[in-house]
Amino acid sequence: MDANEFRRPVGWRKGRQVDPAALERVRQLLDGLPPRRDLLIEHLHRIQDAEGCLPAPLLAALADWLGLAQAEVYEVATFYHHFEPVREGEARPPALTVRVCDSLPCRLNGAEALLTALAQRLGREARVQRVPCIGRCAEAPAAVVGRRPIAPAAPDAVLDAVAGGDFECPVPDAQDYAAYRSAGGYRQLAQLLDGRRSRESILEELDGSALRGLGGAGFPIGRKWRIVAQQAGPRLMVINADEGEPGTFKDRHCLERAPHRVLEGMLIAATAAGCEACYIYLRDEYAGVRALLARELAALRADPPVPGHALPDIHLRRGAGAYVCGEESALIESVEGKRGMPRLRPPYVAEAGLFGRPTLAHNVETLYWVPEILERGAAWFAGHGRRGRRGLRWFSVSGRVRDPGVKLAPAGISARELIDEFCGGMLPGHALYAYLPGGASGGVLPASLADEPLDFDTLQPHGAFIGSAAVIVLSQHDSAVDAACNLMAFFRDESCGQCTPCRVGTAKAAREIAREHWNTGLLRELSAAMMDASICGLGQAAPNPVLSVLRHFAHELDAREPPQR
Repeated sequence: MDANEFRRPVGWRKGRQVDPAALERVRQLLDGLPPRRDLLIEHLHRIQDAEGCLPAPLLAALADWLGLAQAEVYEVATFYHHFEPVREGEARPPALTVRVCDSLPCRLNGAEALLTALAQRLGREARVQRVPCIGRCAEAPAAVVGRRPIAPAAPDAVLDAVAGGDFECPVPDAQDYAAYRSAGGYRQLAQLLDGRRSRESILEELDGSALRGLGGAGFPIGRKWRIVAQQAGPRLMVINADEGEPGTFKDRHCLERAPHRVLEGMLIAATAAGCEACYIYLRDEYAGVRALLARELAALRADPPVPGHALPDIHLRRGAGAYVCGEESALIESVEGKRGMPRLRPPYVAEAGLFGRPTLAHNVETLYWVPEILERGAAWFAGHGRRGRRGLRWFSVSGRVRDPGVKLAPAGISARELIDEFCGGMLPGHALYAYLPGGASGGVLPASLADEPLDFDTLQPHGAFIGSAAVIVLSQHDSAVDAACNLMAFFRDESCGQCTPCRVGTAKAAREIAREHWNTGLLRELSAAMMDASICGLGQAAPNPVLSVLRHFAHELDAREPPQR
């Protein structure tokens, strides 16, 4: 046999060949987007929005267009939940997908029954997917038809939405740019830019307010701004609007009502810290908010609020379904067009973050408060609070309460006060049994600890923390063991897989606690390894629900044990 038959034709590259028609299709779909690596996720979204999936020939063509190895594109396309690569010969997914949330608040309100009913009744009209939290916990159970959220979702409501054919998320009826300006908006930014107010006076005001980062870590924001400003430029800013913590929906609340208040806070922070560009990273589930921000950012750029002062570059980036991207370094990796894998530290993002530059990272709620604190003064904000705590914050409350939703309450309020004073008490027939103070990662506490203040540093002695202030309320009809199983399955599915303690630990813990009888010694040892050796907060906090059951709800485990003979 002639050996030449085994050689590829002259001029062909190794590996998968690029189809000229696929390359032309990619160029058409990505018209207006430059071929930059950091825009890879935006490119993938553009293709999937048009095609309903990511066909392998188009992925190969995209890699060629970007000058990347096909493996680099494929590893990103397969990392995020919302992307669907399809190989040659594989069937494309159905044109319509109905996603049903199975996070804890939705599970408490009938998500399993909804999943079963839809799978039976929809047939081949659409596929039904079980998905993690979509940020609609107050209206649980929640579903999404295409991009259109249905909450609360009953089978008939979902079927009506499918039949109606409108699969886009409505744009929220928010305060627009003109209305915000008319109400005095951007006044604090103007005072900073035109010199009527100094950068240091703003920092001192924020120091006096005791405002801390409200995404979970609680770092004092005045101190954070100073640290970034001290680094050599150019400096950048990222806004974390990727609230994927089950039970959390306060950032959506802020953006759907007052987007320019958040944007003014962002611009004040960027100016004070000397940041040249801002990147807003918004979770993909918030399609209506994305359209709203795109519209309002266009209005802002067309008519800058402070004459004579140019705005920094503002980029709106779209997440793709990865809880781990709530961690700031994983988010930065995603903005750079990579898999959302947390970085080892040091260096910290304030020193070397986005594109290797010093980066100021904030969540939405933190920035929401900045203009009002500067308008009303530090004493106004710090004057709120209970039990010696200072400030206000938005609590996302879901579960067995009469009136769930986003509640503005003083720092240091207790869970019992939050339920009774802001949520109308428990649902009829339900009594407080347990609560999660900080979403999936914040642990589970019994009703006997419902008078503890909800704030930073107050719940750690009980093995819990407030985190994003996502309070999920359980009653006597619920089980902390069942809740822990739901939460650990979530962490298993959301682990990025980079480090062994988290990748293996979450999977093993999920298997162990699904058993009728828990091996408590093994679970404690496994939890210690995960907390000590995981790279980021996902793996470090994942054991909290299990440890909470062992510490506060051992009676549930005892009830499972066979009687002694």
